Amino acid sequence: MFTDDQAARFLEFGFVVVEGFFTVEECDSLRTRISEIINKMDVPQHLLTEFSTQEKEQTEAQGNTDYFLSSGDKIRFFFEKGVFDSKGDFLLPREKSLNKIGHALHARELAFKNLTFSPKVKEVAQKLDLKEPVIVQSMYIFKQPRIGGEVAPHQDATFLCTEPLGSITGFWIAIEDATEENGCLWFIPGSHKGSSAGITRRMVRSPKGEYPLIKFMGEERNYPDDEFISAPVKKGGLILIHGQVVHKSALNTSDKSRHAYTFHIMESRDSHWSEENWLQPTPELPFSPLYI
Repeated sequence: MFTDDQAARFLEFGFVVVEGFFTVEECDSLRTRISEIINKMDVPQHLLTEFSTQEKEQTEAQGNTDYFLSSGDKIRFFFEKGVFDSKGDFLLPREKSLNKIGHALHARELAFKNLTFSPKVKEVAQKLDLKEPVIVQSMYIFKQPRIGGEVAPHQDATFLCTEPLGSITGFWIAIEDATEENGCLWFIPGSHKGSSAGITRRMVRSPKGEYPLIKFMGEERNYPDDEFISAPVKKGGLILIHGQVVHKSALNTSDKSRHAYTFHIMESRDSHWSEENWLQPTPELPFSPLYI
């Protein structure tokens, strides 16, 4: 399922597209379960949180309450911009308003746990020579038709920082076809190594007592548009993402959604999870070893 050539391409370019990695049935089972979760969704109005990757909006929205910061061991709901009126009521059906659900689907929901810890995923980790990989977070992303927000150019290590860098790998699974029209991922090949390696910006927890609850340190570099290449992928396909490779996605202006399930793995051997990261393991949910 995952070849030596694909592993080599991942190491060379910082990402690789693996078509047909999961079956249509596996994808449909996740989508069905997500629909059931949405039907039972109950978020107090004062905790309704719009999600953005624009720095100022992200600091204001996610740093406004503890709802985001304490989501690492829970299943919580984050919404697109502009889906609430001035009273906090939905302007669109709730299922069409969500940006993502995160960040412990892999631990709290059986369908997602089975896929995340599947033999296929373990085989990929072994091919990448990961010795003690742990799952640090997971989320279901909706990329809603017409309103699915732009994801600005970034590196995952900005948000999930390890010491040393390079210990994070993202698994991005297409629950629906991802195309240029509905907001597929775009990458700068090789931006995880050489002169481009490293990160210049981090999102961290603010010291206790400071507000907002998260802040950014440093500034993101400017990336010319012509350096990016698109990575469309069919339903069931997997995109592996190096923690330092630069990637983005555009606003979904099409009439089709672009659902995806994604989770991140850290190689925990000889690596340290930064205590400044927004997401932290808890006594109730330590980072889960993949090889169990």
